[in-house]
Parts: sequence; structure tokens; C-alpha cells
Amino acid sequence: MRTQVGWAMVVGMIGMGAGAGLAEAAKVVVDLGKAEVRAVGAIARWDQDGNFRRPVDPKAKIDAPQADYWAEQTSPGRWEFKDLPKGRYDLVILGKDRVRIEGFEFAPVLEFDPFIPGTATFPEEDAEDRDWILDHIRKSKHYENKVVPLYIARSPQDKKVARILVMLIRDLPTSYEADFPGAATMRFEIWQYDWLYGGWAKNKRTKVLHRIILHRDELRKWTWLWDGRLGGIQVDKDPITISYDYHDALQSKKLQGLYPY
Repeated sequence: MRTQVGWAMVVGMIGMGAGAGLAEAAKVVVDLGKAEVRAVGAIARWDQDGNFRRPVDPKAKIDAPQADYWAEQTSPGRWEFKDLPKGRYDLVILGKDRVRIEGFEFAPVLEFDPFIPGTATFPEEDAEDRDWILDHIRKSKHYENKVVPLYIARSPQDKKVARILVMLIRDLPTSYEADFPGAATMRFEIWQYDWLYGGWAKNKRTKVLHRIILHRDELRKWTWLWDGRLGGIQVDKDPITISYDYHDALQSKKLQGLYPY
């Protein structure tokens, strides 16, 4: 079975691999088209209810993703998870020259709400609602001096719910200056807007995916992009291959996130 999704292609049932005999694990191959990268990891970020499997690390490093499993490079551009346990994963690719590409889903902000795939969008026929939400985010006051909505999707199950992946950066002087001169902060969060009484309102609850502090000069050199096609990958007992055009993902500038500035 072969399906094409943008630059990424997922191929199931490619034959029995070394670990495929395990009932609760499978061989997962990530083919990057001979691209040279430093590492490929798999993050088991959420449980089935959309809760974090582990707390967000306030001391996380931009160049050291907190992956639960790391693939082994078996040939140029080919990375293998020999026996990846059954579950749902977001992939993270750590490239050379300060590059990080990470998969995501729009996880529930409230209890018992469903996931929204990271590939979901806001219907074009509802562009007025979408644009209002994005404009509201950009015009709202925040502690961070850069608040950028990266991706927005409307829930397929409930048209009164919209979720947004948001990047928040403060690269102006902060309260950390005394202990860390030049410190900048960066967060990636999932926000939700609800349709209430004839208008959209931001939900007070959010989900913080990452919280990073680093020198602002270093921050401005990084590329940290997000791709829903690398998120919510379901691993069962059958081996799969994920083909991803890493070079095109970078060169096309279609992915949203942090670019050097």
C-alpha cells in the first residue's frame, strides 16, 4: 500500500523486518533521500487522552531534542528504528548547521476532546473566521515581542473549535539578564479558540510543547520548523517506511517555524 502526502510518503507492509515478529514493536525506516543529518528521533509525546507522557523540561536544549527513541543510520540518508514499540509518535530530525524539523499534532487543550491531525487546515470557505483569529493573535498583547501563529486548523468533529500552533519569542532584555546576559526565551504552544455567543474567544488553557532559553545571538541562527506530516505516526506490528524529502522541506520555505533572522 502506498500513499503520497506532500513531500512525505508513508509505505506500509514492506515485508517482515528483523523486529516485526514482536507483537508490540515494529521496524520503522525513515528515508531522507540521502540527506546528511545528525540524528532522527521518535517522541511519544501524548497519551491517548492528550496528556503529556512526561513534563516539559524547562532546561531543554534546542540542539538536544528529548526523543524517547533514536534511530540508527544504516546508509546515507536512511535511518532505522529496529523495534519501535507500538504507539503514536512525532518524529524529530536534527540536521546539520543548526536545523531542527519536528512533527506535531494539534493535541486536545481540554479534557476528552479529540486530536486534530497536524496536516489539518482551516476550510477556505471559512477564511474570514480564520483571518479574524490570526489577526487577533497578532494584535494581542504578550510578554513575548514575537508571537507568530504557525498553523491553524478547525476541528473536523466540531466547527466551533479551532487550534493553533504558536511560536512565542522574547529576544528583548528579560529578567534573566542578571544571571544570563543576552538570554532569550522561546516557547511553542497549542492554543484553542472557541466559538461562543456569536464570536471567537481564546481559551485560557494552552498546551506548552517546548520551553527553551538560550542566548539571543544563538537563537537567531537557528532553523526550527514544524511539519504535521511527521506527526501522529501510528506504529503497530507491521514495518513501515517513511520517505521524506529533507532538502525540499528546507529549500521550499513552505514549512512554518523559526528561520534565521
